[in-house]
Amino acid sequence: MKKLIVTLLCAITMALPTFAQNTFNSKADNIIGEYLTDRGGSKSKVRVTKAADGTYTAQLFWVENPNDANGKKRKDVKNPDKNLRNTDIDKVVIIKGLKYIKEDKQWGDTKIYDPSRGFRVNVTAEFVSADKLKLRGTVFGVGTTIYWQKIK
Repeated sequence: MKKLIVTLLCAITMALPTFAQNTFNSKADNIIGEYLTDRGGSKSKVRVTKAADGTYTAQLFWVENPNDANGKKRKDVKNPDKNLRNTDIDKVVIIKGLKYIKEDKQWGDTKIYDPSRGFRVNVTAEFVSADKLKLRGTVFGVGTTIYWQKIK
């Protein structure tokens, strides 16, 4: 009997992360919120909102070091769109048009913008826990995975 109970407890414990992951990936609007990111020691905060067309937008609203060496607000100088190069670094839109893909229980079908490098790559996103969003950026099948910590 003890062995059966231990086996059941182990099975339940191992199933909980999968259950939680499926729960948080099962509703499109679960992605809405605020996240803390840490990319190579450079911290920032991102706000994900729902656009009028039903897609999602992610915009920086805080960066750890917003000013340059002269004390002036850093700008998005590497943006391939020259019209956006004067945008304050803490106001940059990094994802636009993110769609929820119901059958895959994840978000994607758009690109994520990296202002530190000035380029866009394909992106998919899915929760690995209630407060941890996994984002995978790829170009030609090669990519990087980052995690955003949900704070609100």
